[in-house]
Amino acid sequence: MDQYSQDLGYPAESAQLVKSLLEAHRHTKEESCSHGETEIHWAACKDFTIEKGKGQIDDYIKTWKIQPHWLHSVDFLCSTEEENQTFYHYRARFSTPSPRKPIQGTASVYFAMELSKVKPQTVPVQVRFIIESNRLVHTPGKTTFREKWLVDVIESKTLLREMVDI
Repeated sequence: MDQYSQDLGYPAESAQLVKSLLEAHRHTKEESCSHGETEIHWAACKDFTIEKGKGQIDDYIKTWKIQPHWLHSVDFLCSTEEENQTFYHYRARFSTPSPRKPIQGTASVYFAMELSKVKPQTVPVQVRFIIESNRLVHTPGKTTFREKWLVDVIESKTLLREMVDI
């Protein structure tokens, strides 16, 4: 975890998302492309609430092509201020409970929603997400989510747990 995320008390993944969103402002226009997921129309900055953000993340996750046995919950973590933006941090936690094994490993996907303080309040919030223990930052509508990413996180945790229990 870098010093920035330690000081603010939130996961390194959240710090990486803030860095990515700030970097996007330094570049000109982002190109738009779709990768087969249903497009989510993110709330305008003026209409944003923490609960609305949570609901939109949940709606976005429902567009992912993952098996129905994956259950998830979305939690609001915190908000932070940077330059001329406010960032809202969320975590979606995934697991695959079954009657035989109701408690299993989890994999988290971290989201950051950015509200600009200088752009017109009618522009939509900017959203990025990152998979637990990864560094690659994804943009909804530009990335096709892979179920394998969740499986890999849980398998890695299971292997680590087995190694530590020796």
